[in-house]
Amino acid sequence: MSHYAIVVDLDRCIGCHGCEIACKNENNIALGEYWNKVVERGPFGEYPDLEMYFLPTMCQQCEDPVCVRVCPSGAVYKSKADGVVRIDTMKCIGCHSCNQECPYHANTFSEMRRAMDKCTLCAEARERGEDPACVKNCSGKALHYGDINDPESEVSRLIREAGEEHVFRLRDFGNGPSTRYILKNAQWQDILPPELDEVSFGRGGRA
Repeated sequence: MSHYAIVVDLDRCIGCHGCEIACKNENNIALGEYWNKVVERGPFGEYPDLEMYFLPTMCQQCEDPVCVRVCPSGAVYKSKADGVVRIDTMKCIGCHSCNQECPYHANTFSEMRRAMDKCTLCAEARERGEDPACVKNCSGKALHYGDINDPESEVSRLIREAGEEHVFRLRDFGNGPSTRYILKNAQWQDILPPELDEVSFGRGGRA
């Protein structure tokens, strides 16, 4: 079965926040709401040996998404066609259970729709044959999108070429996050600083 997700080359991310802006424009996301947020990791180490990188965080398109399991109305579901987690806003009762139970707090409440909402990897754009807005507009060519279950896809090739020791995921709480992060030029940091924990998706972990 296909399972589409994002692969991020963190060595190419320049922290421009262009993916955030493109996401908001494409999906008509209100001020103060985010489906994607770039957070700074670092600097770490001791001067002059310091490291830092930028971490784009979005829905991790989990293999076994807890948001689907806890939704009392059946509004949150995983598409059988592409493995992408979606929310039927017509069924959503706005209880926030999906966001509260998600380890990465990837869902947001839309005041305009009066329902929970989230990244769908730009479902409408993909139906037009386009890449997700964040991928299409990444000035550093750091974001890539494709079927991670297809060994011939671009994202699978990027993961293979990077090598297992350089491929990471946010920490797995039994949900199987699918977004992959490639990092060679800095050391992957396992824990987000407490001051960033509420505005991003949580805690890191190895693939």
